[in-house]
Amino acid sequence: MKILVLNGPNLNLLGVREPGIYGSQSLDDILAALGRIAEDLGVALSSLQSNHEGVLIDRIHQARSESVQGIILNPGGLTHTSVALRDAISAVGIDTVEVHLSNVHAREEFRRHSLIAPVALGQISGFGAQGYELALRALAGRRK
Repeated sequence: MKILVLNGPNLNLLGVREPGIYGSQSLDDILAALGRIAEDLGVALSSLQSNHEGVLIDRIHQARSESVQGIILNPGGLTHTSVALRDAISAVGIDTVEVHLSNVHAREEFRRHSLIAPVALGQISGFGAQGYELALRALAGRRK
């Protein structure tokens, strides 16, 4: 099984950006831990972080031709603004789990609305880095 992990804008700053909200682990730390779990589950994992919406959309399109079976997506701020990212997820038909480190529903009002959630298999928020593991296990459990 192939799973793609996509991280949107500003997630490259994890560990230094507002650690009280997002935790002290870097994105590399989170991905390394996730890679170890994926190996135990027999899952091939690839990842990309970009601050550019079009790069993320291009990677989602590419995933379709690579027979990727699941996407773990932390869209960052694009969660609330990107119809194009939402449409890309919808278009490729790949099971996608939306992940947020913080509990977006306990934060500012604008963060409570996700354009991605309606086209995602599910949304995990508020569990910090463990949210990525929960998403991985959920997707791995849906093996086709």
